Amino acid sequence: MCTPPLRTAVWMVLATCFLFGSPVQADHRLVLQGNNRLVILGRNGQVEWERAWGPIHDVWVLRNGNLMVQQGASKVVEIDIRTKEVVWSYDSGQQNGNAGKPIEVHAFQPLDQGRLMIAESGAGRIIEVDRAGKLLKEIRLRVEHPHPHTDTRLARKLANGNYLVCHEGDGAVREYSPDKADPIWEFRVPLFGKQPKDGHGPESFGNKCFAAVRLTGGNTLIATGNGHSVIEVTPGKEIVWKLDQHELPGITLAWVTTLEVLNNGNYVVGNCHAGPGQPLLIEVDPKTKTVVWKLDAFDAFGNSVSNSQLIDLDPPSRR
Repeated sequence: MCTPPLRTAVWMVLATCFLFGSPVQADHRLVLQGNNRLVILGRNGQVEWERAWGPIHDVWVLRNGNLMVQQGASKVVEIDIRTKEVVWSYDSGQQNGNAGKPIEVHAFQPLDQGRLMIAESGAGRIIEVDRAGKLLKEIRLRVEHPHPHTDTRLARKLANGNYLVCHEGDGAVREYSPDKADPIWEFRVPLFGKQPKDGHGPESFGNKCFAAVRLTGGNTLIATGNGHSVIEVTPGKEIVWKLDQHELPGITLAWVTTLEVLNNGNYVVGNCHAGPGQPLLIEVDPKTKTVVWKLDAFDAFGNSVSNSQLIDLDPPSRR
């Protein structure tokens, strides 16, 4: 395992107020950010914990119950769940050779022994640092269309020690070995015969992939971003499963973002920029493409909920 267990915390702060006077229906406990609010949402739809916070692209619940989240363009911070204060931070925009460079952080991952993996867009690299900020490892990334905002989206260190990285600007998922200069695997997200179209909502189109999860059988599950879909591809790059934009009754997929694979095999899919009347999160049974659960909370959290984490389960995709 490359990350510590993440679900053992006992939450100390509980609030009793409902969101805007009426509960949001939720069958999972989860942490998410939207409308400048970082929130822990209970199964009954109540806000259990909250503090003001700006936009994010990644979030983790640590073993001690604290939250690890990005702050601004380039910082990764730990928030004490009891005091709501920032108790640790690392600034990729200033540390380990990046001072003066345009740097953005869109992905990070807590590792064993207090280490942290960070994908640094703008620097074109993945790093691992310790809690003192010491640089322990550096992996150079292949970026064909470099830009600090689009070099990467989510990136994860795999159990085998490799790194699986979504390159939004390149429309590609690449796997990197720490021992090789070039990617050892690449999948270019197809446009499926369509023309790219600008925008962020359901009307846009492209291949700006956001998340990738390596499944236990070796296939890779990919959230295609503004491709409005989730696809499963084999190591040989064959698409063997696909969830299309209008395939779920009454649901329109927009910018498909975060992915979690649950112990029961279901997928939890982030649906960002989908607009009012559309769920922010959807749990789908991949065998039947049946909606098991959805989070309808547009009024509370707005149109830009790009990342979340379930905290009542220990999904394999977060280990």
